[in-house]
Amino acid sequence: MTPTPPNPADQCNNLALRKAARYLGATYDKALAAVGLRATQFSILQQLSAHGAMTITSLADTIAMDRTTMASNLKPLAREGLVTVEPSPTDRRARIAAITPDGLARLKEALPLWKDVQSRFEENFGAEDAARLREALTAVLDTGFTPWAE
Repeated sequence: MTPTPPNPADQCNNLALRKAARYLGATYDKALAAVGLRATQFSILQQLSAHGAMTITSLADTIAMDRTTMASNLKPLAREGLVTVEPSPTDRRARIAAITPDGLARLKEALPLWKDVQSRFEENFGAEDAARLREALTAVLDTGFTPWAE
């Protein structure tokens, strides 16, 4: 019997990463839906809460997202009054995103839901393995690719 050649899809780093991201992302989305947020929106609010007002470009960089996608993600948050997006007073071409008091309140409401998913993942996957996974995924960002460079 001839051995079956390996399936290239089983060797694809991108596919493996996206499958895991969709799986875990959907889990966080499901939990955060109770407060009307998606996981990406929660991450944006977390970043703005932790770092204060920042340009859309800087915010996109902290989340490893292109600027256009970040601007699209900010629109529903701005419509709900959870963030503001205003022209920069020092550079009219730049726009500054900031979390509002309502955004902080929503983030505070969402935090226990996020913590619950975080804890359950670490319990099922292993806290040390989860820490190593975060380290490995962070290292991916230092592989030299420039996906959003123009």
